[in-house]
Amino acid sequence: MRRSIQSLVVLSAFALLQGCSDSTSHVDQTLENSAANDAAARQAKVTYLAGINSNNLTQFLSTLTDDVVYVAPNTPVMVGKAAVSAWVQGYLEAYQAQWEKTTDEFIVRGDLAYERYTYRSVDTPRAGGPAAGTPVVIDRGSGLNIYRRGGHGMSKPAGGTDVLVNSLY
Repeated sequence: MRRSIQSLVVLSAFALLQGCSDSTSHVDQTLENSAANDAAARQAKVTYLAGINSNNLTQFLSTLTDDVVYVAPNTPVMVGKAAVSAWVQGYLEAYQAQWEKTTDEFIVRGDLAYERYTYRSVDTPRAGGPAAGTPVVIDRGSGLNIYRRGGHGMSKPAGGTDVLVNSLY
């Protein structure tokens, strides 16, 4: 009986240690995935800003997913890349844009990343464009981008100027 109890204690201890070992491995893997996810989300936001500042419609649209939702001030909600494309095309025909963004908060949770930011934009009217002859527009404000993980890691922004909901990372 004593030998059975000792064997049971040894087996229980072994099982407990094995469980902790597997748990540690799982925790390490989760931390690695989390770090990779965080890095991918942060890269998505850098790519998105570069797309804006490229002043190139094709390059900008490449930072968005087909199901993007864009919410901009004084503008109806735009759902889908085609809707955003028409709006951005008009903007880029009128202005040469330069955006500076300061990320105030960036949180990655599961398949979503949230960026709260402040911005300063300088919109210079293009010669011969619809806004030609008007003054340079300097704007300051704040916004929220929501990024959703896509099939290839962190994906594109999921929304727009004030709220962007997109599958970017």
